Amino acid sequence: MPEAFALFIPIALVVVIATVLYMIPVRLWIEALSAGVQVGIGTLVGMRLRKVSPAAIVRPLINATKAGLDLDINQLEAHYLAGGRVDRVVGALISADKASIELLFNQAAAIDLAGRDVFEAVQISVNPKVINTPKVAAMAKDGIQLIAIARVTVRANINRLVGGAGEETILARVGEGIVSTIGSADSHKAVLENPDGISKTVLGKGLDSGTAFEILSIDIADVDVGKNIGAELQTDQAEADKRVAQARAEERRAMAVAKEQEMKALVGEMQAEVVRAEAQVPLAISEAFRQGHMGIMDFMRYRNIEADTDMRTAIAGPDEPPSEPVA
Repeated sequence: MPEAFALFIPIALVVVIATVLYMIPVRLWIEALSAGVQVGIGTLVGMRLRKVSPAAIVRPLINATKAGLDLDINQLEAHYLAGGRVDRVVGALISADKASIELLFNQAAAIDLAGRDVFEAVQISVNPKVINTPKVAAMAKDGIQLIAIARVTVRANINRLVGGAGEETILARVGEGIVSTIGSADSHKAVLENPDGISKTVLGKGLDSGTAFEILSIDIADVDVGKNIGAELQTDQAEADKRVAQARAEERRAMAVAKEQEMKALVGEMQAEVVRAEAQVPLAISEAFRQGHMGIMDFMRYRNIEADTDMRTAIAGPDEPPSEPVA
């Protein structure tokens, strides 16, 4: 029993020492003291109990103190517990202080919690960023398509980072401005001769309103001539007009053919009536002989007239066939 108790004491001592070293980051505490940052051991133990990484709080606080900033450790811990990135916020505060940009901790924390990189925003505010637009195609009034690429120089607006629109909105507005400016030009040649006119017109529209950036300049990097849209539209319209005319001509031709068939049918009916009438002539002559209304001399004169008519018809020749109707 004494031997077991003697063995338990060293193990318990090791466990206690390990627990103490875990709960109290001695190295980090010494590092803070050497940097002039007053951090109590109880504060470090409390961070462990609240599941907060002491290094994620103390080291940014050391950097801020060395940079001449007076930050409260409780504010840093609260921001950490809220899901913020303490190191990025402190880095942004240091950069803003060195660049003489007014940026408070609460403002930087709000920007960070809003999902924006506050440290990158401060860098863009100090060193403006250049973003390139995709190819923007627009057509001038003379029907010629122009394809333009612009370089937009922007600077972050710290006061509008929370709730302000991003780079996509800037690019969309610049593209819309380019299309509107080229579309209002009377000739594509005027745009090619003076491309900076696009920049001045677009820049004067206040496209950075409601965004997290301030547009410093818009430069047209390249302008290429595209298709002759006006000529293509005219060609398509002419082709459509031709098809309509052909359809109408085909309709008139079909109506003419139908009318011709109708006339042929009518002529056929009339010829049939004539044949039926001619078939009644011999019967009428016979009936006239029986009734005494016609004599032999009358019949001979009738035959002479009929022969004379046949002779005249033979001399005149057959009738010419009717011509085809014109569509």
